[in-house]
Amino acid sequence: MSMEHWYDFVTEVGNSFVEAYLPIMEKRKALPYTEAQRTWQEIRRGRYVEFNLVHDKGTLFGLKTNGRIESILMSLPPHVQWVYDHHPEVGSEEEKLINVLQNPKDWV
Repeated sequence: MSMEHWYDFVTEVGNSFVEAYLPIMEKRKALPYTEAQRTWQEIRRGRYVEFNLVHDKGTLFGLKTNGRIESILMSLPPHVQWVYDHHPEVGSEEEKLINVLQNPKDWV
């Protein structure tokens, strides 16, 4: 397939994202959440920060080339937690998520 075909495909996927995502967001934006769920979210955000600082090539390039630190770190979440060797409660929704993330399924 041609590069033009792949460009058109990726563009269509990108343009479809908002149409698909907005109904999900509208349905869920007012759902209540617990303090435990907020803590879990912040722990997961910590893993995102870890990835960015250790593995993301753009972030690493900026840090290694004396880029403006404030600009480089601007994309990081404002509230995170790092919990050493954290394991979610057995049988919890959080544990189910970790199992999916660590053992991805071949959906195709």
